[in-house]
Amino acid sequence: MEKEKSAKKKFQLPHIYVILFIFSALAAISTYFISAGQFERVPGPDGRTAIDPNSYSQVEAAPIGIADFLTVIPRGLIDAGEIVFFTFIIGGMFMVLKTTGIIEVVVDRLANRFAKNSILLIPILTTVFGVGATLIGTPELSLVYIPVIMPLIIALGYDSIVAAAIALVGTVVGFTTGVLNPINVGLSQKIVGIPVFSGLPLRLILFIVCISVGIYFIMRYAKKVQQNPIKSYVYEDDQEKRGLYKQKDKIEAKSMNTRQKYASVAALIFLGILVYGVLNLGWFMVEMAGLFIFMGIVVGLIAGLNATQISNAFTEGFREVLMGAIIIGLARSVAVVLEDGQIMDTIVYSLGSLVGEMPSILGAVGMYLVQLAINFIIPSGSGQALVTMPIMGPLSDIIGVTRQTAVLAFQFGDGFAHILFPTSGYFMAALVIAGVSWQKWIRFYMPLFLVFSAIGIVTLVIAQMIQYTG
Repeated sequence: MEKEKSAKKKFQLPHIYVILFIFSALAAISTYFISAGQFERVPGPDGRTAIDPNSYSQVEAAPIGIADFLTVIPRGLIDAGEIVFFTFIIGGMFMVLKTTGIIEVVVDRLANRFAKNSILLIPILTTVFGVGATLIGTPELSLVYIPVIMPLIIALGYDSIVAAAIALVGTVVGFTTGVLNPINVGLSQKIVGIPVFSGLPLRLILFIVCISVGIYFIMRYAKKVQQNPIKSYVYEDDQEKRGLYKQKDKIEAKSMNTRQKYASVAALIFLGILVYGVLNLGWFMVEMAGLFIFMGIVVGLIAGLNATQISNAFTEGFREVLMGAIIIGLARSVAVVLEDGQIMDTIVYSLGSLVGEMPSILGAVGMYLVQLAINFIIPSGSGQALVTMPIMGPLSDIIGVTRQTAVLAFQFGDGFAHILFPTSGYFMAALVIAGVSWQKWIRFYMPLFLVFSAIGIVTLVIAQMIQYTG
């Protein structure tokens, strides 16, 4: 037994802090070997700043020295402040809701209702989250979904990875396929000069295929965990959660008291305001965080908590997500190094030129691989579109790839990696809220990511062969 245990522990990925620090150090070293260069920034669609693809020029080298490197982590935290503090606020708000007892009652009722057909929750929730993301383009809402569904998923005999996967895989499939997603598809089509949301039928087919594949993978893992909890990748990590949300053999139906009922109504009203703000007012993390603060206070007071109890609940919630907040800053430090060293644009320019050297039939696949590589250092969908699509649009004309296919390559390269690379801030925050380490998530997600990549590559080859225009 001891030999078996020692064999299992032979290879273990380093702590995520170590991994991200190594990435930052490698980025700093690369500033001594990669030529510094820059594109000129020009006004882009919707008032955003884009690049002039014909303006690249080399500039004076700016290698990152030891003194500069000492500041990149705190500067990463500052640059990623919006996501960092959103993570804190959502952790605090959820802890207030948990303290009111509302979540416990809702979980017990839903656990009773789905006790015999709990597996049906996976396709239902994954599809709902996917449809939302493919219409409004906000995979960051997985940060809201995870704490809401986590107690129920644990109570039904699954684990934290299943809860995280339902939210993360659902939203990333919706975002990537982008049936009517204004953030990646709409913006990139504007940049390359083709009709916005053209080519919709293929994207709709891709959504159905990818969401079905994602649901299959999640359900296969969920059944394995439900049948034998020890097979869970987070079995030891979930011990406390299982004790807290464990489903009893005979669950006495719990009911809310009057104050809890009013508090639940208030929470639903706040969520309605959130959806309206995101869809109609352009709200993002700052506005959402502000709303969550007031939601925690108002719902807590209505449920009968006093000011001290609400404050303590917020503090406990902050403590729960502290590690995730630090990880977000560490991830951002990689981009800080590349920007300070003036090599971010050089990397983009070089990768774009590399695609131009590929055979025509592989041009679209080359674009996908380039977008995938760039996503590591520019994990923002809109940010990556504004940097890469002004280059990829004209380049596609040169190598015989339609601009619609170039957009499709961007979607695949940008999208599925959002929940793969540790430089993706919202993704790392979501994992911390779920209580799942990046290393264990990769163990679950990597096979699915490879399948998604295969689907993307096959689609791009077909698009290239038929000269896809939509």
